[in-house]
Amino acid sequence: MSNDTEVTFEKAKQNDSKKKLERREGEPTPAFKGASWAALLVGVTAYLIGLYNATMQLNEKGYYFAILIFGLYSAVSLQKAVRDKEEGIPVTGIYFGISWFALIVSILLMAIGLYNAGSIILSEKGFYAMAFVLSLFAAITVQKNIRDTQNARERD
Repeated sequence: MSNDTEVTFEKAKQNDSKKKLERREGEPTPAFKGASWAALLVGVTAYLIGLYNATMQLNEKGYYFAILIFGLYSAVSLQKAVRDKEEGIPVTGIYFGISWFALIVSILLMAIGLYNAGSIILSEKGFYAMAFVLSLFAAITVQKNIRDTQNARERD
């Protein structure tokens, strides 16, 4: 009877380890996916809370909000265009160029806006810059994780 119990225990242990390790090849780990989403949420939320609490005029807040949205969209668009080219999916040169241009412009507009913002102290400028960069990087990573997960599932 103890032999049966040991065999059953070993089978249960093997089944548990298979469930934990079940991940498709090329798929990011759940920890990496979670960290990417957390970084995106932290970056965007911190940026937006900073804007909400800022003493600047509403039109200035709108400018910085638009730059964040523009930057996020252009970063994801560029990541997709680069990935498509790498995987042999046709990408027109104009779209690829516009994607690069849009990301560079969003970063320049953020830098110029912060440089010329007289009502914002230096530490706040650094806060907005870091939250912006964190958000852009995290958006790229989240999009990459989504695509890697889709590709891994399509292969099965």
